[in-house]
Amino acid sequence: MRGAAVLQREMNTCGSVGVYGPLQKCFKETGLLRGTGTLNTYSKKTSSVGPSNADFPSGDPGMYQLDITLRRGQNLAARDRGGTSDPYVKFKLGGKEVFRSKTIHKNLNPIWEEKTCILIDNPREPLYIKVFDYDFGLQDDFIGSAFLNLASLELNRQTDVTLSLKDPHYPDHDLGNILLSVLLAPREEQREVTMLMRKSWKRSSKTQSLRLSDLHRKSQLWRGIVSITLIEGRELKAMDANGLSDPYVKFRLGHQKYKSKIMPKTLNPQWREQFDFHLYEERGGIIDITVWDKDAGKKDDFIGRCQVDLSTLSKEQTHKLEMPLEEGEGCLVLLVTLTASAAVTISDLSVNSLEDPKEREEILKRYSPMRMFHNMKDVGFLQVKVIRAEALMAADVTGKSDPFCVVELNNDRLLTHTVYKNLNPEWNKIFTFNIKDIHSVLEVTVYDEDRDRSADFLGKVAIPLLSIQNGEQKAYVLKNKQLTGPTKGVIYLEIDVIFNAVKASIRTLMPKEQKYIEEENRLSKQLLLRNFIRMKRCVMVLINAAYYINSCFDWDSPPRSLAAFLLFLFVVWNFELYMIPLALLLLLAWNYFLIISGKDNRQHDTVVEDMLEDEEEEDDRDDKSLPRSDKITWLWYCTSVILLEDSEKKGFMDKLYAIQEVCVSVQNILDDVASFGERIKNTFNWTVPFLSWLAIVALCVFTVILYFIPLRYIVLVWGINKFTKKLRSPYAIDNNELLDFLSRVPSDVQVVQYHELKQDPSHSPSKRKKNNPG
Repeated sequence: MRGAAVLQREMNTCGSVGVYGPLQKCFKETGLLRGTGTLNTYSKKTSSVGPSNADFPSGDPGMYQLDITLRRGQNLAARDRGGTSDPYVKFKLGGKEVFRSKTIHKNLNPIWEEKTCILIDNPREPLYIKVFDYDFGLQDDFIGSAFLNLASLELNRQTDVTLSLKDPHYPDHDLGNILLSVLLAPREEQREVTMLMRKSWKRSSKTQSLRLSDLHRKSQLWRGIVSITLIEGRELKAMDANGLSDPYVKFRLGHQKYKSKIMPKTLNPQWREQFDFHLYEERGGIIDITVWDKDAGKKDDFIGRCQVDLSTLSKEQTHKLEMPLEEGEGCLVLLVTLTASAAVTISDLSVNSLEDPKEREEILKRYSPMRMFHNMKDVGFLQVKVIRAEALMAADVTGKSDPFCVVELNNDRLLTHTVYKNLNPEWNKIFTFNIKDIHSVLEVTVYDEDRDRSADFLGKVAIPLLSIQNGEQKAYVLKNKQLTGPTKGVIYLEIDVIFNAVKASIRTLMPKEQKYIEEENRLSKQLLLRNFIRMKRCVMVLINAAYYINSCFDWDSPPRSLAAFLLFLFVVWNFELYMIPLALLLLLAWNYFLIISGKDNRQHDTVVEDMLEDEEEEDDRDDKSLPRSDKITWLWYCTSVILLEDSEKKGFMDKLYAIQEVCVSVQNILDDVASFGERIKNTFNWTVPFLSWLAIVALCVFTVILYFIPLRYIVLVWGINKFTKKLRSPYAIDNNELLDFLSRVPSDVQVVQYHELKQDPSHSPSKRKKNNPG
């Protein structure tokens, strides 16, 4: 029945009632629809691929694992003006997308060779396959679709399947074929868990929330870490008219993606970037690598691709790989290291590592000062108890929600199970993470599960690790997506952080880990205005300081000018280089004593907070008429659609893309400049005490060195280190310790986002129970 419902839902999405006839005709012609509606697989290689639906138990469909290898496409329909397509494939099960392939550019016979594994609770439900043509900046074009009847597959036997693509609007058109290899096998251990779950459902109604999502949790835990260092490219293909390229590299391992920085105008780029992927399969996996040439205002050019098979690499060893590019020229140089899994776990409240004296002692010993130079990447240990939430937003038409939590620390992401039809869910789960950077921010997001579409956002909190009070259960008010204001509901968490301060300090002076699932910045007039005002405030500080100094020269205030003149004579006559860090040290110390003495006269900076609130209100007003877009983006999109209808104005369309890209670049540059000034200010304002203390230690060391060691020796050591660095460590990643330090200091926008909101007393649990006895 669910398969028929999915089929009917897909038919309804095709348009008017008249579409159903051609769609039914299409299914009958291809063998997808026979008799009363049983779905069958159309295959050129096999007329029968296995047992019928009757071979599956009707009472207990159980848990099954479907291994799919997406092989290739044949004679796909052309959707671009050049007579080609940029095809990619989507797999949908139960109306929900379960897999999306990579995009093969400018190819009607693409070769994917991608593997995926899907857990299935009902094999009678068909797998829906859609093929699209990727279009940059526009809605992707539909190429064709097909159904795969899972119930017709023979268990524990790999089957090659050829699916004929059809369009319900044009059932007679030949749109090409998709070739797959599929293997359907029962998961015995999952069947046992399912049976236990069903017995527990009979005992207690509370456990009815344990469904398929609870079983999928096992697949979230990674078995190892793949550390990748992108060193350089050699003799890449020239894609621009000047005989050069602007190359960047995309990496993909399963659902994990990473994009390198762009190296302008070179065929031998030096990236020197390091990042980590999680390894979910014991046998390894395949890292797909593509190289692109950045083109402003039009689609980026494809330079080449290569793949790294992790199953061929030995663990706990760094491998230097020189990968020649297929479908192009040149090669990439990589360093790849496979290491064992970090201590990442999910458990119930009854299994608490820190409550066990032996385990707690072992964890404390691991991060004791005596092991400060052992495994520098392992900075600390984080334990998060996700207990419950209260008074959540109702996302369903029934006035309820199906909430679950996503717990994120940098690129580590774990999920709770879903509690169905409940606005006051109890999860009672413990998550543990290894801390690689003590300045990371723990993000806990609550979603409403929707089977037929993506999950709905209910609320979010962002908690810097350094602000956590160990062992204290706290109620955190949920915020909106931008973390600028409250939304409905609170979540109860108990968090413990154990870390080595020396490792954390050293890690602060190293490059910050980049999140590879962050959304790219889009053009927004509110964001552009906010960044401009922030930068203007930083510039005005310098201008006011210049005015103040100039007023001393003009003797606007004789006593002040006289004091400045005497100070000038004293400092210049006695100046030594060590006085520069000493002056910064005294400024930090002065602000610290003001804070501890209660004489800090700094007012709470509400300018950025007000801007964020205005921005949110403006977005809400725009959302009423322009959902998920601001007016600038919507205007650009409408203009794009109009211009695309006239092929003679294609050049103007390219200019429009270029203008938008320039505006986004200006928006980002304003943000970077403003954030740089705000981070310097927040360092001296003791916004993050750990970082301010670290700055004091560093300034003390610099003062002592400059006082006792002549400058020529310091410059000599610095020059020798710079000249010999590449000789001593040819693949070292270049970094600037000062910029890496400042990247850990929050900007004013981040300070507002990380600020903990106070719970409204009127929404306390006791009052809610009185008002809502049910």
